[in-house]
This record gives sequence, C-alpha cells and structure tokens, in this order.
Amino acid sequence: MRPRPILRSLATSRPLLWLILALPGLWIAWRWAVTPNSYGYGHAIGDTGDWAAWLLMATMAVTPLRLMFRQQRWTGWLMRRRRDLGVASFAYAAGHTLIYLVRKASPDLIFAELSTPYILVGWIAFTLFLPLAVTSNDVSVRRLKRSWKKLHRLVYPAAVLTFLHWIWSAFDPTTAWIHVGILAAIEIVRVMLQRRQRVT
Repeated sequence: MRPRPILRSLATSRPLLWLILALPGLWIAWRWAVTPNSYGYGHAIGDTGDWAAWLLMATMAVTPLRLMFRQQRWTGWLMRRRRDLGVASFAYAAGHTLIYLVRKASPDLIFAELSTPYILVGWIAFTLFLPLAVTSNDVSVRRLKRSWKKLHRLVYPAAVLTFLHWIWSAFDPTTAWIHVGILAAIEIVRVMLQRRQRVT
C-alpha cells in the first residue's frame, strides 16, 4: 500500500480519533492511580471538567470554521466528526460527575449540595447534555428528522451553564473567563457568517 492511502486511511479512521480523544482520560486515570497523594480528587475532577469544556468549545467551533473555510477538505472532515467531539465532551463531563458522586458517596450529601449554585447549574448542564449525547448518532438523525436540529440547539444553554459552573466553582475564575471570551467570540463569528450567507 502506498504512503498516501495509508495516511488518508489514518486521517479518516474513527477508532484512531477515539483513541486520541481518550488519551487525556487515560492519562488522568493513570496519574490518579499511580500518584494518588500528589494527584488526587481535586486534580482529577478539575482536569476532567477542563477537557469537557475544551472539547465542547472545539465542537462549537466547527460550524464557524466550516463557514470560513468552506473550500478546505479538513473542514468537511471536522463536520463529519463534530458529533464525535460532542460525545467525547459529554464523556469527560460524565467522568467529572462520576468522580464527584464517588467522592461524596452519600445521597443525602449530594442532594443537600444542590442548594449550592455552581453544583445546581452543573447538574442542569449535565441533564441538558444527556439527550444530546444519546441522540448523536445516524439512527437518531433519521428518526427525529427536523426535530433533531431543534433538540441539539440545547447545546447553547448547556454551554452557558457549563461555563457558569466553571466560573463559580474555580478558585481563580480568570482562566474560566478567558474561555468564556473565546466561546463568545466563536458564537459571534458563527452568527455573523450565517447572517452574511443568508443575505448573499
């Protein structure tokens, strides 16, 4: 087999993409297992939350990138893999939530903490993301038809709540605010480009 077909095959390989997306999670699990004293609960829950937010931003950046670079092949690849990025974001959010649940252990404590604003918005965001992750597949797209797009617009309020959760829960919210600014810029670009295309 020639080098180019091999590279093309690797570039379009979904299992390879998922292996790459899983690497941060495997690294987090390994560090926590091997060095629990220096890399404990705080690091693990923080890092899984960060990766959930980063992959969410990457997912939401796909549409404006496609609109800006429509002629480029790599944006077509991104569009085809956007759902994978979104599901990976949810997987890290699920890991983030699972770490929290295992740490608290007590249902009474978990319910009691729902009165804490950042905990509450985190749960609401996770609840909104759940149907999006479940329906991020071809079967759901075919069955839901036009309703699929309407359902997946929940990503916008879910993203707002995700970053609000980050801001309120962070010891230093500066990094969270920077990411909020990046996300806002992504959405402004998306809206502007979509409006321009409607006009033209």
